[in-house]
Amino acid sequence: HMAARDRRFAPLIERHGAPPLERTSNTFASLGRAIIYQQLSGSAAGTIHRRFVGLFGGRFPTPTALAAARPEALRSVGVSAAKASYLQDLAARFADGSVAPRRFAKMTDDEIAAALTAVKGIGPWSVHMFLMFGLNRPDVLPVGDLGIRKGMMRYFRLRALPAPTRMETLAAPWRPYRSVASWYMWRVLE
Repeated sequence: HMAARDRRFAPLIERHGAPPLERTSNTFASLGRAIIYQQLSGSAAGTIHRRFVGLFGGRFPTPTALAAARPEALRSVGVSAAKASYLQDLAARFADGSVAPRRFAKMTDDEIAAALTAVKGIGPWSVHMFLMFGLNRPDVLPVGDLGIRKGMMRYFRLRALPAPTRMETLAAPWRPYRSVASWYMWRVLE
């Protein structure tokens, strides 16, 4: 589909193959990972995530276990005080049922975004990453992601980073597979 809509995708597809988009089996872990990865480089976030998981025996904790964790323990592995509070708010919302992943399959992207942005520390970027990589939703365009903005700037040979409205216009032909196209925009930078 992508190569048929835009022939410039063919070399990207040939070089990088298909995107590794798989539905998550652990919604809580996927959202927690998105919080940990916010505003960090991939390598720094990966290190903190590994240390965080190490605190809980090598597996992402359950909401109950995370809610019971001391913030100082989370900070000792590199989780900022703000992110520790965000993670614990997420755990509390899973525990009280205000975030109910069983309902996500019947919800639109916008409905899921509304439910998740009620959690402290989860904003549009985290929601977009979760929709793409946690729920494998096919038509997500994370207009706030710097890597995608840079990828689109290079791909379309723009002189400056595109604004969100410009990104939406440029990506319109990619519908209904903007998640896939976004993954390739990250590859453009490699």
